[in-house]
Amino acid sequence: MPVTEISGHQVHVDEEGFLTQLDEWDEDLAKALAAQIDVDLTDAHWRVLRFLREDFKERGETATARRVQVAGGIPVKEQFALFPKKPGKKMAYIAGLPKPHGCV
Repeated sequence: MPVTEISGHQVHVDEEGFLTQLDEWDEDLAKALAAQIDVDLTDAHWRVLRFLREDFKERGETATARRVQVAGGIPVKEQFALFPKKPGKKMAYIAGLPKPHGCV
């Protein structure tokens, strides 16, 4: 896997830029990743990101937007408002997780 530098962090990424070593992620890196895709993180964003990270630890796969709604209590409409156009992909990218299955 390629290694790239993001805001002073050396990280392993796949061909689409998603982190492949989950332990390389921290909140400072999340801020840098969000800035790269023009997302300004608020408390509402952090709620989603923390849910995704915890859910991944438990299940071993990145939650889809539907799961974030059902298990995380965050409506899909809110996810689109927080992470416009492609919420599943953007949420996973900023959270340092693999792209959700079924996400293009």
